[in-house]
Amino acid sequence: MRRKLFGIFVALLSAFTLSAQMPANENIAWRYSVEPLQGDTCAITLTATLAPGWHIYDFGPYTGGPNALEMLFAPKAGAEMVGSPEPQQEAHVAYSEMFKKDVGSYEGRPKFVQKVVVTAPETTVEVLIRADVCEDGGNCTSSESRLSVKLTNPNATASTDTVSAAPTSEASSGSLWGMIIEAILWGFMALLTPCVFPMVPMTVSFFMKGSENRAASRFKAIMYGVFIVALYTLPIAALIIITRVVGGDAVTANIFNWLATHWLPNIIFFIVFMVFAASFFGAFEIVMPSKLVNKSDSKADRAGLGGVFFMALTLVLVSFSCTGPIVGSVLIKSTSGEVWAPIFTMLAFSTTFALPFMLCALFPALLNKLPKSGGWLNSVKVVLGFVELALGLKFLSVADQTYHWGLLDREIYLALWIAIFTLLGFYLLGKLKFKHDSEVKYIGVPRLILSIVVFSFVVYMLPGMWGAPLKGLSGYLPPIQTQDFVISQGGAVAATTPVNTSGRKYADFLTLPYNLDGFFDLDEAKEYAAKQDKPIFIDFTGHGCVNCREMEARVWSDEQVLNHLRNNYVICALYVDDKKVVAEEDWLVTEKGKTLKRLGEINSHILREFNANAQPYYVLMSPDGEVLVDPRAYDLDVDGFVKFLESGLAAYEISRL
Repeated sequence: MRRKLFGIFVALLSAFTLSAQMPANENIAWRYSVEPLQGDTCAITLTATLAPGWHIYDFGPYTGGPNALEMLFAPKAGAEMVGSPEPQQEAHVAYSEMFKKDVGSYEGRPKFVQKVVVTAPETTVEVLIRADVCEDGGNCTSSESRLSVKLTNPNATASTDTVSAAPTSEASSGSLWGMIIEAILWGFMALLTPCVFPMVPMTVSFFMKGSENRAASRFKAIMYGVFIVALYTLPIAALIIITRVVGGDAVTANIFNWLATHWLPNIIFFIVFMVFAASFFGAFEIVMPSKLVNKSDSKADRAGLGGVFFMALTLVLVSFSCTGPIVGSVLIKSTSGEVWAPIFTMLAFSTTFALPFMLCALFPALLNKLPKSGGWLNSVKVVLGFVELALGLKFLSVADQTYHWGLLDREIYLALWIAIFTLLGFYLLGKLKFKHDSEVKYIGVPRLILSIVVFSFVVYMLPGMWGAPLKGLSGYLPPIQTQDFVISQGGAVAATTPVNTSGRKYADFLTLPYNLDGFFDLDEAKEYAAKQDKPIFIDFTGHGCVNCREMEARVWSDEQVLNHLRNNYVICALYVDDKKVVAEEDWLVTEKGKTLKRLGEINSHILREFNANAQPYYVLMSPDGEVLVDPRAYDLDVDGFVKFLESGLAAYEISRL
């Protein structure tokens, strides 16, 4: 009797063990192991144990054939998948009479290795494995297994909360570096403007006095550069710091969002750029009030650091008529990013601008090697006038897009740019002449090369009139869905009329690129996603968001991305800068009791719930509001974006089990 009871116990224990190992299918079981590699990388080894006489197919893919092996990985915060799972043995390839083609299969104990970078002390990767488990005789059953792989990294010191913000920080950092490089280039260009270049001899003559004491003169020269940088940067920094102290990050972000998207500052910037362009063309001269300049210049004659400071102030005031539009352009582009971006970009611009003056102050003899001012400076001034004319349109375009005026659609914007840069090309060839230009008897090699570059740029823009994506200019142009006439080019550019938007909120004035179907209200998107049993792709975007347009042109246009967005997700685009006043039933009352009536304010409030304030910002969410994977911000890595979408799908599939 005891033996019989013991036998029954062993049989039950064996059955329990077998069911624990093979929960999805009695003919296959999956196990995992983790092996550390170099640095923060480790390898997840997934091992299948197949019953004798049974096999699974390889990754394929197969059309009209067997269901290929599928492994979906959903990494939590602090884990990033590297590449795809790699089989550690070759599949057995043989001709299948059933499928009439060669198919690959594994039997026994096949192993697959997936590399992953672990940046958190502890994290988890959810794995969903789907396979057809088939008997050699042809009988097949479906298998669906879920594994929760726990990962540790003894080298990591950041907490999970810190890591969860990393994708945003990294993406913002990449965007910030782009703005810093652009600010540096503008800083160099500002040095060639006519109102800045004459300040070089004034700087040298000032620092020639007292140059006998080398240590003191070097210190003053360095402080001269520091003062120039401070005069450009500190006012912006003070505005940001004060608003952050008074109202926090949200208030600061709102101020810069207002500056970047409201019609008033954008129209003011547009008018300023047009006025400065007319001035550069010779219509009139813009100068700072002589009383103000003379007062600061007189104080610059004083000895000591006070004199150095007023010398720097004189430089900033005198050069303002040329650097003002450049400074405005630098600032307005940085306001759509993190609130600290204006400080860093202005620091980069002012440092670049101040460095040559500091060098002249350190080594006054360098003046003799500099070219003398003359007609070439006026040519530089005119060229900058054309550039100001083109860039000024961007401000009018932002206001036009934000308030839906319909003045500057993409083809009109492009037509103006084509005309402006064509005229610039003719000017460089000497075919146009302005009021203060010297006679051009012949053109030199530099002007010829520059004219070739300009005309090449015009030729590059021409196909855009028929819908070419012009990815290099995507951040400056209005979105392609504003263009009336588009010739489809194999999916890279599609028709601009949105589909299936009847009755959806805000679809009468908001659109998605590439003829994508989507929503502009999160509640509507959730309701529709629940019916379709699909995850939601939330796109926090803006009409004035340069990086958003660049992401759409360079990343969304990829066929893999478009396929996911069209077929696997419900898209919800939330514009954070739209000025439309919504219906009263859609108003939002915040925790502090403030009523938000405009669509952009409401969407911006939703964005801050994800601890973010920069656009673009992408969130993958289940219909019930669960965030599936870490959100993603500005990042032009197409493969990374595809993995982001695939990991969201995997997380959604796993959450449904």
